[in-house]
Amino acid sequence: MKIKFIIFVINSFLIIYNTSYSQKIKQHEMGNINETNNADLEIATFGTGCFWCTEAVYERLNGVEKVISGYSGGHVKNPSYKEVCTGTTGHAEVTEIYFNPEIISYEELLDVFWQTHDPTTLNRQGNDIGTQYRSVIFYSNEKQKKTAEESKRNIDISGTFKDRVVTEISPLINFYEAEDYHQDYFKNNPNQPYCSVIIAPKIKKFTAKYQDKLK
Repeated sequence: MKIKFIIFVINSFLIIYNTSYSQKIKQHEMGNINETNNADLEIATFGTGCFWCTEAVYERLNGVEKVISGYSGGHVKNPSYKEVCTGTTGHAEVTEIYFNPEIISYEELLDVFWQTHDPTTLNRQGNDIGTQYRSVIFYSNEKQKKTAEESKRNIDISGTFKDRVVTEISPLINFYEAEDYHQDYFKNNPNQPYCSVIIAPKIKKFTAKYQDKLK
């Protein structure tokens, strides 16, 4: 079993769920990037392994207004976290990043993307193994597609990584918002073992590198 899922199973016994809880569903068709109250915001959809990590990184950037954890790229409608963790739904753990392009560009978000995970390991980030943890960029329009492809080519030939970049670049077909307890997970659970051992060191390294871009 995956370490992250084992932690989830343990924590689930400590959480009292409201029996009337119904999972929020939010789907986006490709090109629909303005489903916010602010029409000036754009959305980037990235998967860098654990969405707890991705969310904690991007919400610290100046110009990022909101980050939502969820699931994209699979064939099962409205999947649960437990289903996605089996690796059989086709979904990746991703975050929707609502950003103001006047403050931070899509290119800058991609730079953070490459620098905060390992894009050379297929369907794996550290001890998290499975297609749900794949490195992936889901683009919402042709401009994002071209920008992502060019960015991938540049990072691949830059010598930043000794191995070939295997990041998937695919159209955004669907997005399902993850359960409420996944949102702001690191902020709400800083002492949880996965957070303190895995996420906290990543955040420390990230903030040191991108001090000029932080809120």
